[in-house]
Amino acid sequence: MTFLIYFIIIMALPIIIQMYLKNTYNKHLKIPASSGMTGAQAARKVLDENGLYNVSIEPVKGQLSDHYDPSSKVVRLSENNYYGSSIAAVSVATHEVGHAVQDAEDYAFLRVRHKLVPVANAGSKFSFFFILAGMLFASTNMLLLGIIFFAAAVLFQVVTLPVEFNASSRALTSMVGSGLIRNDEEGSAKKVLNAAALTYVAATVIAIVELLRFVLMFVGMRNND
Repeated sequence: MTFLIYFIIIMALPIIIQMYLKNTYNKHLKIPASSGMTGAQAARKVLDENGLYNVSIEPVKGQLSDHYDPSSKVVRLSENNYYGSSIAAVSVATHEVGHAVQDAEDYAFLRVRHKLVPVANAGSKFSFFFILAGMLFASTNMLLLGIIFFAAAVLFQVVTLPVEFNASSRALTSMVGSGLIRNDEEGSAKKVLNAAALTYVAATVIAIVELLRFVLMFVGMRNND
């Protein structure tokens, strides 16, 4: 039973969440926003309202490849969202603008996440090497080192959650306040934003479950010594 629960969390949860996100996004991609503005126009409007005239907007290939690049000060929107004028397009576009506003305001969790990037990269790169070595050679020291590296990567994902939820909250407020959507469209926009946020929640849950598994493995090895 324990293995089945573990399998469902690790393997099935990401697939289920991705399917839910795609279905929700594709559904609202067909629903036009009442303002008639494209995602790019909506993003520009909200950026300008926040005084972020220096942040540019660019289209990028792929579906849901939208992101904000803090180093270049660019909001990059997938073509469906850049050129489209749907509820989904406006929601995703203003969410990414939310990150730009966070950057401009030096939002605490975003600042912490930026500082954790090199640590998280190192953790992702080296953790499984040391964990695997610790298992193969029955070395608790190597396993512990791997767990520490992996914990750094998990911490990055945990810190990412408030960053994403805050950006979505800002997006929803901006959409209504700037007249990008009507009040009766707020529920639809919230569904798109919540579906996207669930992908980060799922990734974090999986990472924490994996970390706990490695910790239990370490405790078991210590008890057998």
